[in-house]
Amino acid sequence: MTRDEAEFGLTEAGQADDDAFPLLEAAIACAIHDYPFRDPEPVRVLAAHAAERLAERITGETPDDALAETMSGDLRLNGDLINYDHPGNTDVIDVAERRRGLSAALSIFYLDAARRAGIKAQGVDFPGHFLLRVETPDGPVALDPFSQGRLVLPSELTRRALRAGLTPHVADRLDVLMAPVSDREALIRLQNVLFSRAIRMGDYEGAERSAVRRALLDPEDHRPWLDVAAAREKQGALAGALEALSRARTLDDPTEARRRISVDRVRLQLN
Repeated sequence: MTRDEAEFGLTEAGQADDDAFPLLEAAIACAIHDYPFRDPEPVRVLAAHAAERLAERITGETPDDALAETMSGDLRLNGDLINYDHPGNTDVIDVAERRRGLSAALSIFYLDAARRAGIKAQGVDFPGHFLLRVETPDGPVALDPFSQGRLVLPSELTRRALRAGLTPHVADRLDVLMAPVSDREALIRLQNVLFSRAIRMGDYEGAERSAVRRALLDPEDHRPWLDVAAAREKQGALAGALEALSRARTLDDPTEARRRISVDRVRLQLN
């Protein structure tokens, strides 16, 4: 698959309704868009094995136990504690090969397997660390894909929230801490991680690609195009930056003043 073909796939995914969002294939397209001409089939094979094994386990175990044991125990998908900043930890093709990754990347496989097995699971955009919300007969529970899919108790959620800087009256509200996000938002969270890493490393081409992917996955959001413009400006691609700012302008933009300032700044550099 080429980068252009990946962009076409992401465009189609962006136009899908949330309940029909093709999470696994969109994640593959994101990986190929970053580094083209790789074989994505191992990702699909791993996902199929996960769904089959989970379907076997769910008959005799609770949904959370079955999901954690399948993904972490049977398939050995876990967080990369030793090489946390390894670039492969955010790429589903590399994750499928290495069986290691960040929580946001591992969650792609958890969520896909849960969908296929009929388990209700959703991502939780928890501050600083992506978690999973799994519905059980006793109510929703939080799982941490990075830590062998283990259960995160409410008291630990509160401690983590306080460490992340949330105020005490918010950190005590489990309905807020475990608020679910859509599969689309889960994949966008992963692209946000890539964007932040690329900016921090001065990889502005990589930052641009991750921002473009966010824009394609959520075509109603103007903010990714502002990030595309910023990354292009860092590369000296001022005409491209203006084009991205113009695309942001066509969307519902509550920060119109900020956009105008950005346009004026780039335009002055062109003159």
